[in-house]
Amino acid sequence: MLGSVLLAVSRSPLARRAVSAFPVTRHVVDRFVAGEDAGDALSAVQRLTDARLTVTLDHLGEETTDVKAAAETVKAYVTMLDALRPLGLGGRAEVSVKLSAVGQRLDEALALDHAREICAAARDAGTTVTLDMEDHTTVDSTLAVLRALRADFPATGVAIQAYLRRSEDDLRGLSHEGSRVRLVKGAYAEPASVAFQRRHEVDKAYVRCLRILMEGQGYPMVATHDDRLISITELLADQTGRGRDSFEYQMLYGIRTAKQEALAGAGSTVRVYVPYGDDWYGYFMRRLAERPANVAFFLRSLRSQ
Repeated sequence: MLGSVLLAVSRSPLARRAVSAFPVTRHVVDRFVAGEDAGDALSAVQRLTDARLTVTLDHLGEETTDVKAAAETVKAYVTMLDALRPLGLGGRAEVSVKLSAVGQRLDEALALDHAREICAAARDAGTTVTLDMEDHTTVDSTLAVLRALRADFPATGVAIQAYLRRSEDDLRGLSHEGSRVRLVKGAYAEPASVAFQRRHEVDKAYVRCLRILMEGQGYPMVATHDDRLISITELLADQTGRGRDSFEYQMLYGIRTAKQEALAGAGSTVRVYVPYGDDWYGYFMRRLAERPANVAFFLRSLRSQ
């Protein structure tokens, strides 16, 4: 119930103003967001890669309905990728892009052109792009953009949300050789007609989706902080004969950092999702909605001021 409330207020301008007004909010946000500019993000990249972790960078922003703002987001990604190039990190640092931040709600063709520009900059930097998935109304559009991008940039990845009832069918078409797929549980408020609602239903759907990916020919990116799902991933890897270089784990910046380092130390590829930028509110509220521990951390911080 609390998670549903937090997801609802994540889109409320009034709630945004109220939460942003708390003096402690910026301190708490810093746990989940690497900073507001490219310099802050690059510092986080260097720190994480020094610890044998890999990263994917997300310039925060979504649901853009202004052409100029969409172009500014593209510029921010190109600037970041130009800055990554001399570091020679290659696949150790990629970027994640929400198509709604680059114009998807205005025009799919515009979003595709913008995504192509980012993909070209990523290729020049020796890395690639993964498309984030947003609410269920964007899935068909996002997959259409993915198909178009892969014609020129075949390494482009995509996130699929296990709690959507359609995702198993989508994954059967995305499990071919060379296909990079990030499997997440899902973090948007969705109706029961399109998404599983109960936690155990979502967990079971995640395992079914994970099995499709691990038995397929693509490159699974297993986005979870759940020890049980990590154990199931290891079991499926053994059953399907997958080596540790044929899939990776993905975890969020600031969450279970010790586990991230332990997995990397054991030989797994662990990619940390590193958000940066000043449009942090929606992302922050979804992180609170996902785990009660995050809400408790926020409330403790408020009491300590």
